[in-house]
Amino acid sequence: MTRISSAIKHDESDGLTPLERAAKNKMILGLFIPLQNGAWTPSTYPRGTDWTFEYNAECTIRAEELGFDLVFGLAQWLGKGGLGGDMKFRETTQDPLLVTAGLAALTKNIILISTVHVLYGWHPLHLAKYAATLDHMSDGRWGINMVTGIKKEDFAMFGLEHVEHDLRYEMADEFVGIMKQLWQSDENLDIEGQFYKMKKGFVSPKPRYGRPVIVNASSSGPGFDFAAEHSDLLFITRPVGKDVYGLLKEHNGNIKSRAAEQGKSVKTIINPHIICADTEKEAFARRQAFIDHADPVALKNFFSLITGGDTVSWKGAVMDDLAVGGNMQIVGTPEQVVEKMMRLHDAGIDGIQVNFYDYLPDLEYFGERVLPLMKEAGLRN
Repeated sequence: MTRISSAIKHDESDGLTPLERAAKNKMILGLFIPLQNGAWTPSTYPRGTDWTFEYNAECTIRAEELGFDLVFGLAQWLGKGGLGGDMKFRETTQDPLLVTAGLAALTKNIILISTVHVLYGWHPLHLAKYAATLDHMSDGRWGINMVTGIKKEDFAMFGLEHVEHDLRYEMADEFVGIMKQLWQSDENLDIEGQFYKMKKGFVSPKPRYGRPVIVNASSSGPGFDFAAEHSDLLFITRPVGKDVYGLLKEHNGNIKSRAAEQGKSVKTIINPHIICADTEKEAFARRQAFIDHADPVALKNFFSLITGGDTVSWKGAVMDDLAVGGNMQIVGTPEQVVEKMMRLHDAGIDGIQVNFYDYLPDLEYFGERVLPLMKEAGLRN
C-alpha cells in the first residue's frame, strides 16, 4: 500500500459506510467550513477566520481529530464587491467541489460534502463522473449537496433564464435520477428526458458504496419530496415562530413521513452558530459585540439575499441574527449549549452543522469544553 492510499484509507472493520458510522451517534456533528471571506458573519469584530484553502484545511483536519463526522462547503456566485460594505462580504469565495478534492488527500475519516448548483449549466454525465472520481479520491467519503439556485442574477451570470421554484425541483429530480443510473449501469445509457438527453453515457469507476452521500437543502414541499426520494441528509432551516423546538418537531415529522411513504428514511441536519464561553454573560456579550460591529451595508445586502427570491427558507430572519450568522444561534455556557442540542435532538433533528465566528480558537474551545459534555449526554459516542 502506498503512503498516499494509507493516508486516506479509513477503518472498515465495522463494515459500515462513513455515513452509517456517523449515524451511530444520536447527533451527527458537522463543521460548516468558511470558504468565503467573512464566512457567515458580516461583522468587522476582530477574528482570524480566513477563506483560504490552507485555513479551511486546518479547520477540517482539526475537526477530524476531534471526531467530527463531516465538513460542508457553501457555494455562492456573487459579482465584484460581493455583498458590499467595507469588508466586501463574500466577494472572495472558493469552489467547494475543488476544495473537497484537495481535502480528500489530507483526511482519513471525515465526510466531505460539496455544494453544487446543479442547474447552472451542468449535465448529469459531467457531475456523475466528477462525483465518482471524488468518491474514489476520498475512499467513499465524498458527498454532494444538490441545490437548484434561487436568484435570477445567478442564472443570468451563466447566461440562463431563471427557472421557477417548483420546476427547479422537477429538473433536479431528473438530473439526480440520471446520475443514479450512470452510477449503477454496467452498460452505455441513452436518455431522452424532459430536460436532459444523452447518447451512450457511461461512468466508470463506480462509487465506492454504490453512490455518494446525497444532501439537499430546503424548507419547501417540493424540496421535502426531493429529499424523500433521493437524499440521505436534508439540510433544513429553523421554522418561523416562538416555539422553535415545537415547530421543528412538526417539521421533522412532516419530512420523515414523506420519506417513509417512499420506503426510505432521511436524516435532518440544521446549522446553528455556536457562541460558547465560561459564563452566560460572557457568551451573550460576545454575541452583542458581533452585532455592534456589523458592517451595515453588508448586513443589509445579506438580509436581502437571504430573505429574497422565491425560497421559503430563512423567511422571518431578523437583522441581529444575520449579523451573527447561522440559521439559528446557540449561545451560552458549555452546559447550556449541550442542553439546547438535546432539545434539538428531542425535536427530531439528527445532526448539527455548526459554524463559528473565530473558527480555529472557537473550534478548539468546543472540542475541549463542549464535546465531552455531548458524550456525557449521550449525543456522541
